[in-house]
Amino acid sequence: MEVEIWSDVVCPWCYIGKRRFESALALFDHAEEVRITWRSFELDPNASKASEVPLVDLIAKKYGLTVQAVQESNRRITDLAAVEGLHYRLDLAQSANSFDAHRMIHLASETGLADAAEERLFRSYFSEGGRISDRRELTDIAVEIGLDRSAVREVLVGDAYVSEVRADEALAMDLGISGVPFFAIDRRYGISGAQDVDTMLRALNSVWQSSPVD
Repeated sequence: MEVEIWSDVVCPWCYIGKRRFESALALFDHAEEVRITWRSFELDPNASKASEVPLVDLIAKKYGLTVQAVQESNRRITDLAAVEGLHYRLDLAQSANSFDAHRMIHLASETGLADAAEERLFRSYFSEGGRISDRRELTDIAVEIGLDRSAVREVLVGDAYVSEVRADEALAMDLGISGVPFFAIDRRYGISGAQDVDTMLRALNSVWQSSPVD
C-alpha cells in the first residue's frame, strides 16, 4: 500500500495531520506494508524569502482579518497541536517561501530521509521560529538529519529537484487537490485535511480490505 502525502512545511494543519496519521498508522495491523511518499505543495508560491513584517500581520492582510482574529485562530491551532504532543510557537513563526525546503526534502528522499526532513522542518518553523527559506538554516537542518553538507549546498545553489517539486504540484492539480494536508491511499481513497485518527485508520483498513488479492 502506498500513501502519498501532499504537504507544505509552513502549513500548521499539515504538522497536526502528520501526527494524526502516524497515530493511525501505529494502530494499523499492516503498517509494515505501507510505503509513504511525501509530495510537495506550496500554499503561497509567491511568498517572500524574507520579510520583516510579523506573520500575523501578513496573514491578516491576506485574508482581510484583524490581527486579533488571527491571534485567536493561532491560539486555537496551538491548543489542537498540543493535543498531538506538538509545541507550537506561532508568535515566533516567520514568513517564508518553502520552495527550497521542498527541494531539500526531495534530496532527502533519495536516502530514505524524507520523513525526517519533513519532521525537522516542521519543528523548526512551528516551534523554533526558524526561517526555513534561509539556505544556511536549511543546510544546517539537512546536515542534522544526516545529509552531506556539500551535497545540500550544491542542490540549493543550483536547480536540482525543481522539476520534481513542480511535478508534485502538477499532479496535485490533476487529481483535484486544492489544499493540504492531503493523503492519497493507493490513489483510490483520499483524505483531505487533518482528519482525526479514527477516520484515517478506517480509511487505511477500507483500502486494505478492498485491495485485490495477489
